[in-house]
Amino acid sequence: LQTMSGNEHDWLALKPQEPSPSQCCGSGCKPCIYDVYEKELAQWERAKAKQDKSLLLEKKEQSSNSELNPETFTAFNISAVEQLTEDTYQYTFELPGNSSLQLSLGQHIVLRGVVNGLEVQRAYTPISLGNAEGHFQVLMKCYEAGLMSQYIKTWKKGDVVFWRGPFGGFPYHPNKHGELLMLASGTGLAPMLPILQSITDDEEDETFVTLVCCFRTFDKIYLKALLQDLARYWNIRILYILSQETSLEKLPWSYRENTYTGRLNEGLMKTIINSCRRKPFALICGSSAFTEDMTKYLKAAGIEEKSCFIF
Repeated sequence: LQTMSGNEHDWLALKPQEPSPSQCCGSGCKPCIYDVYEKELAQWERAKAKQDKSLLLEKKEQSSNSELNPETFTAFNISAVEQLTEDTYQYTFELPGNSSLQLSLGQHIVLRGVVNGLEVQRAYTPISLGNAEGHFQVLMKCYEAGLMSQYIKTWKKGDVVFWRGPFGGFPYHPNKHGELLMLASGTGLAPMLPILQSITDDEEDETFVTLVCCFRTFDKIYLKALLQDLARYWNIRILYILSQETSLEKLPWSYRENTYTGRLNEGLMKTIINSCRRKPFALICGSSAFTEDMTKYLKAAGIEEKSCFIF
């Protein structure tokens, strides 16, 4: 076999670059972008030791066959953009033919964006079911100062963006838990929806669910129609907690009896748990501050760590 004697300079140009901290989404992905780098670096070192550049050919930066892969980024077309509230959007991405992402419940995928020359990666959980055919949908909130938000705000129908995954997920089994208590703040609603829909789609699944949605105001609640549809099922109860609403009088009648104003605190958590039909297993998704508070309130209400799952 003919080996190529490349000079030092050529090899350095081929050396994989160590990711910058902004490229890690911090969601505990396996493999993390740093794991991918370690693997590529080891591959480069082997090739350099043997002076054989053909050993680097396996290296794939990104793929365009629209098959999700945890190690490489795949291109997906945006087929629809829908603004849900002033700062929240629902994006639909095309999948070829009738293929589906095949995600298990609550799994997240990682988006890559480049803002001012800086590569950023963030994790998002599709809200469509993992077996949805021909498309998948992601709920995204844009923050004024968010780096990734600046990139997302430029998106329009027909644009191509890059995802890798899937990662994580909640190992849900029908009827395993008597009641699920879902605590979601803002877009933390995303991983809860596929689980809720899988329960309502399965006539044999008699799990009770209490979904607690925390938003600032009534206007900030997204996917109201979908949530109202889910709440019609005998085993699904949806409660809204609106931290910046002062009175329920402005709300439509259909929301008044299942909405609380103010913040979700320890007292309210105990009230909610006491009104659950069975001792619940809790799922939490929101900011780190929200997660910390919820864990504390659950503990005070007698729900141990082994009965909690954090997205």
